[in-house]
Amino acid sequence: MKFPIQPRSIAFRLIVAVLAVELISSILVVVLSFGYERHIHFRAFDVMLHGRVDSILGAVQDAEDPGDHVILNQADLHLPPDDIYEVWDENGHLLGRSSNWQGSANGPGAGPGVPTEPWGDISKLTINRQHYRVLRVQGSRTVDPGEQGGGKLRQVKVLYGSPTSHAWHAIRGAVEFYAAGSILLLVITGPLIAWLLHRGLLPLRQLAALASQVSVDAWQFSPPDSARTTPELAPLTHALESVLQRLERSFLQQRAFVSDAAHELKTAVAVQKSSLQLLAMKRRSLQEYETGLETCLADSLRLEALVSDMLTLARAESAVPTTGPQLCADLTACVQQAVTQLESFAALRNVKIVVVAPDAGEAPIRIPTAPEDCARLLSNLLLNALQHSPHASAVELRLTLDSESGSPVAVLFIQDHGEGIASNALPHVFNRFYRSDPSRTRNTGGTGLGLAISKAIVQKAGGSIHIASQPDPNLPNQGTTVAVRFPIAQ
Repeated sequence: MKFPIQPRSIAFRLIVAVLAVELISSILVVVLSFGYERHIHFRAFDVMLHGRVDSILGAVQDAEDPGDHVILNQADLHLPPDDIYEVWDENGHLLGRSSNWQGSANGPGAGPGVPTEPWGDISKLTINRQHYRVLRVQGSRTVDPGEQGGGKLRQVKVLYGSPTSHAWHAIRGAVEFYAAGSILLLVITGPLIAWLLHRGLLPLRQLAALASQVSVDAWQFSPPDSARTTPELAPLTHALESVLQRLERSFLQQRAFVSDAAHELKTAVAVQKSSLQLLAMKRRSLQEYETGLETCLADSLRLEALVSDMLTLARAESAVPTTGPQLCADLTACVQQAVTQLESFAALRNVKIVVVAPDAGEAPIRIPTAPEDCARLLSNLLLNALQHSPHASAVELRLTLDSESGSPVAVLFIQDHGEGIASNALPHVFNRFYRSDPSRTRNTGGTGLGLAISKAIVQKAGGSIHIASQPDPNLPNQGTTVAVRFPIAQ
C-alpha cells in the first residue's frame, strides 16, 4: 500500500503530528505504568515481609529453663532460602539468624551495612551486591501464661529482609508489556492513519482535479457532491465557484471590450484613412485641401477622445490601491463646477439646469474619490441628460444626505424630461460601447463609454448607480432619472 505523501503535505504533517501524540502518550503510559506497578508490587512485598515476620515471632518459644528465657524454634520456619533474618531477645542475646547471613554479634541489627532506622520501619540493605528490603519489628512473647499474674512478658526484636530482584523482575515485565503494546500500536496505527487520511482527503483531490481543468476556453466547474457536503470543504468549494464565475465574467467582459475597442478604433482609423485617400486621389484646390484637413483633424480628435475614454475607463476600473492619504472630493463643489462648465451647452439647447443642493456655507459633502474622477462623473451624467432633453425643458439635480441606513450616504439625483430609455435597452446602458440609438449618438460625438466610465468611478468609490426610465407613448417626456449613492469619506 503506497500513498503519494510528500514531506511538506498536509497529510504528512497530520500523520507526524498524530504519531508524535501517540508516542508521547505511550511514553506517559509507560512511565505511569512503571509507577503504578512499582507501588502495587512493593506494597504486596511489604505485606509479605510483615507476614513472614509474624511467622518468625510465632516460632519464638519458652526455653523451659529457670530463667524463663525464650528460644527460636527454627525447625518450624519455612522461609525462602534467599531471605535473611535474625532474632534477638530483650537482653541482646541472639536467638537465631539465617544461614546465608553473618549478621553481627554486637547487638540486634548492628552488623556492617545494617540500617539504623527506627523499629517498625522498612529500609534497604545491600549484601554481596544483592539488594534487600528489610523490616525491623519489635514484638513480645508471653512465657508461662498459666502462672499467677498471666506469665512473664519477653521482648523480642526481629530483623527480616528479602531480595527485591523478584519484585523488580515483575515490574520490568509489566512495563515491557506496556511498552511493547505501545510500539505495536504505533506500528499498526501509522499505516492506518495514512490510509484514513488518504481516503479522507479524496474529496479535496477531486476538487483540485476539477479545478485544474478550468481554462480560458473551458470555464465549466462542477464540484463533486462530496466536496459540497463536507463541512470543511464547503466554504472552499463555494469560494472557488464564486471566484471562477467572477473571473469568467471579467474575462468575457475584457474580451468583449478588446473586440469592441478594436472595432471602434478600426472604424475611426478607416474613416481617417479614407479621408486622406480621397485627398490624394487627384490634385485639389487649396480650399479643398483645407476642408479635407479639417475633416481629418475632426476624425483625429474623435479618435483621441475614444482612446482617452478607454484609458479613463481602465484607470477607473483598476483595483490597485493608492499610496498615501485617501483622496476626497467635495461633491457640492463638483456639482457646481459641472453646471458652470455645461451652462453654455444647455443655453444652446434651450434647456434649464435646476440645482437643489446644500448651501456653499454649509459643511462640504466629501466622498472617497479623486476630484478629477468626481468632475468626470458629473460631467458625463449631466451632459448625457442635456443631450436627451427636448428644447424648453429642464434638467434637475438634487443632492441630499441619507442617514437612515446608519452611516450617512450622499445621494445625487439627475432627472431629465426626454424621451426615456426603452425597457429592452435599459439593462445594457452601462455596457461598454453600447448605444441604444447609434446614429443619434454618433451625431453627438459619443463613444459609448460615458456610462461605463461613470459606473466604474462610482463602484471604485464604494457607491452605487442606478438608472430608472419608463417611457410611455401616452405620457411623453417622462424622462430618465439617474440615482447615485456615495459613502461619506472619513
